[in-house]
Amino acid sequence: MSGREIGRCGVGASVTLGLLAAWAVHDAEEVVMVPRWAHDRVPELRGRFPRVPDQIWRHLESIDEREFANAVAGMAVVVAAAAADGYRTGGRSAFYQGALNGFGLHGLVHLAQAAAVRGYTPGSVTSPLVVIPFTHWARGRLRRAGVLRPARPRDAVQGLALAAAATAGAHLMARRVTNRG
Repeated sequence: MSGREIGRCGVGASVTLGLLAAWAVHDAEEVVMVPRWAHDRVPELRGRFPRVPDQIWRHLESIDEREFANAVAGMAVVVAAAAADGYRTGGRSAFYQGALNGFGLHGLVHLAQAAAVRGYTPGSVTSPLVVIPFTHWARGRLRRAGVLRPARPRDAVQGLALAAAATAGAHLMARRVTNRG
């Protein structure tokens, strides 16, 4: 079966490659906001959340615009690969569906972070406007096409773990690229 035939049987570019587009909108907010937000808010948050290890606060304070932009570029490679695999398979790809689920769940994490700090956190604007609605819509399209894999708690844990591992790897790469690690 060719890529065109698979696409007709599954879902098209708006669902699969749309993951990359939705991610890009979301991460544009983060690229603009994370370094300044961390610099401005970490001292206050350090006092409000004394049980968070000091190493995490030091890392957040040390992230600059260049390093964060490089980390986002690293994640772009992962998300683009997942979206392309989704497109190639008409949405059937476990990698694509796992990335889509991880994307949506990470939007919920952003909202939980904003609730925990009782205010804005980077990513908390585009999560309810882009991340969560896109994920819900794309999953609905996958369901209607008959290609959505059953969602199990284990899959949610794996999706979040994959997102966390990819994020950590992207940040490690960014530190090395910017000669800070």
